[in-house]
Amino acid sequence: MNFEFSEEQDLLREQAQGFLQNNSPLSVVRRVLNGDEPYDADLWRKVSEMGWTATVIPEEYEGLGLSYLELCVIAEELGRSLAPIPFSSSVYLATEAILLAGSEDQKSQYLPGLAAGSSIGCLAVAEMAGHTTPASITTSGDSSLNGTKVAVADGDIADFAIVIARSDAGDGATAYIANLNQDGVARETAETLDPSRSHATLTFENASAEPLGLPGEGWSLVQQVYDRAAVLFAWEQVGGAQICLDMAKEYAMGRFAFGRPIASFQAIKHKLAHAYVKNTLARSNCYYGAWALSTGASELPIAAATARVSSIQAYYYAAKENIQTHGGMGFTWEFDCQFPYRRSKILATNIGSEAIWQDKLISAIQADRAA
Repeated sequence: MNFEFSEEQDLLREQAQGFLQNNSPLSVVRRVLNGDEPYDADLWRKVSEMGWTATVIPEEYEGLGLSYLELCVIAEELGRSLAPIPFSSSVYLATEAILLAGSEDQKSQYLPGLAAGSSIGCLAVAEMAGHTTPASITTSGDSSLNGTKVAVADGDIADFAIVIARSDAGDGATAYIANLNQDGVARETAETLDPSRSHATLTFENASAEPLGLPGEGWSLVQQVYDRAAVLFAWEQVGGAQICLDMAKEYAMGRFAFGRPIASFQAIKHKLAHAYVKNTLARSNCYYGAWALSTGASELPIAAATARVSSIQAYYYAAKENIQTHGGMGFTWEFDCQFPYRRSKILATNIGSEAIWQDKLISAIQADRAA
């Protein structure tokens, strides 16, 4: 079991860091948050041209055919830059769903566009606040889609959605692919804590859709997608946690009080030390998740849940303590501390809350011991 990235993957990291430093500084996040644009279309175009959206898509569908380790590297750097683009929805969720359950025709139809970035996908599961289960899903999809999905990340800009509808067969749910640019779909932008990552409410009224996978296997598909995406989100969160620690350290070293840097005070030292420990633990768990994801290991459910829980905790703590380290100025609009804090809260809920993933971790461990 090797928890180190290769020399080529480290070179990819350096390339990604340089590209994002030049094309996605925090001023871009501020512009998107302040403005009316739901994402940075120019940055999305450049990221697509770099081939990042095509990373794990097989070459026969116009992808690069690389491993998930390369995608983990990219995810961390996107998290570090807080890039305001629909990468996670389109790459971690929609692409993975089609790779896992799509027919040959569906893969040929959707994957080339996803690889090129010319098509944006999203995943629509939740219908109300709280934990979604097959029993709580009311959206129907027998002959056409009817129902409402809430808090759909990038639902306002996506070209199509993977929609989970109820089913009387199998696990109680069936997945569908629905074109969001048809008359039977209404979109309403939802307000969130982080407007740089847009969300929407999608309402389907006799909307046409095609099944993705077999009837009654939609919920199983969602759980597989979530396990894979949890590892990628965890790397993104670790990247965000690191930028928080870097921001706090830089400010503490340059801010003087009583004739010395505030970084020399024990209270500040403890804040930064605790953030470093949490970040290091989360990164260690992310390595475990990356190994399980890239090798298709049976430990993936445990590894994904472990990485997810620790990265949520690390990112929130680092974002919170970054604001505290900056003092009163950290709470002002002019300072950038708000951006990683906003992102940490959004990423902590987008595929299920920390409590849900703690339950998933316990269930995965119990299942592993019972096997």
